[in-house]
Amino acid sequence: MTQRLWQALTEVEDPEMPVNLVDLGVIYGVTEQDGVVDVDLTFTAMGCPASEFILDDVRERLLREPGVSEVRIKVVWDPPWTAARLTEAGRDALEAWGLAV
Repeated sequence: MTQRLWQALTEVEDPEMPVNLVDLGVIYGVTEQDGVVDVDLTFTAMGCPASEFILDDVRERLLREPGVSEVRIKVVWDPPWTAARLTEAGRDALEAWGLAV
């Protein structure tokens, strides 16, 4: 189930950049127990203007998965996000968009 949830999160795009949240490296953890999914995530910067959109998109996408009845999201700041958390696919997507990473 956890692998399926990670896969579902690859469908959630950052609203400001052309990369999904998993490849962006902002998803720190996903666990599920009895239909309740806990997600630890961070943002690339404090005060991210898209934070509410991202939280809503994560919750909405995971609730579409069979067996998921509740999604609890914890925003964490430690460890802080850095570009080192990007996957190769995330790095490629940002570079193709013209961003230096």
